[in-house]
Amino acid sequence: MGARAPKRRTAKPAGKGGHPTKAQAAKMKVVMDEWKAGTLHSGSKKGPLVRSQKQAVAIGLSQSGQSKRKKK
Repeated sequence: MGARAPKRRTAKPAGKGGHPTKAQAAKMKVVMDEWKAGTLHSGSKKGPLVRSQKQAVAIGLSQSGQSKRKKK
């Protein structure tokens, strides 16, 4: 007898990851707009200006709560 192929999942379970909420998307937009305008600071408002787009994305994910570890 041959081995059976593994079952494929067709949809993600509800509430597990996926798309950001409206509030998270809005916070990301605010942070990226600040970066584009050249007014985004790392840390506090007295910290140095952020010049890297990657760093701006990391700050946005952190502030919007999308970078938190997922619980099982």
